Amino acid sequence: MAQAFRQRFSATRRGATLARRLAQVQLAYWGVPYGCPFSDDVGLVVAELAANAVLHGQVAGRDFELRMDYDGRGSVRVAVSDTRGDKGPPSAPGAVDPWSAEGGRGLLVVAAVAEEWGVTAREPGKTVWAEVRQAGARP
Repeated sequence: MAQAFRQRFSATRRGATLARRLAQVQLAYWGVPYGCPFSDDVGLVVAELAANAVLHGQVAGRDFELRMDYDGRGSVRVAVSDTRGDKGPPSAPGAVDPWSAEGGRGLLVVAAVAEEWGVTAREPGKTVWAEVRQAGARP
């Protein structure tokens, strides 16, 4: 059975940390054991996308939103929305040299863990999303 979780967080480091923790608590509520590789992968993706929303997508006085959609069969879509639309991530994680640039490594991690990821414009801002599948889960 498909299930969804949606929560707004302050655009602070504490908000990003709380987003990761609550994501893993929600997964446990859905029956995904805390500390299993799938839970850890989803937590990592949430942490990276939330950190990017805080560091690069922050607009004074605005929160970011985490949404997770779980299909009940081992696939979670993580979506983090912020209100800054003028500054988005590169079109591909390799578009920034992670060793010489100020940032860019987070999306390399997301790309390594997720089946796919992307950016969707919204008004105001953008949503960065990633699909994470449990080992052996079918699309």
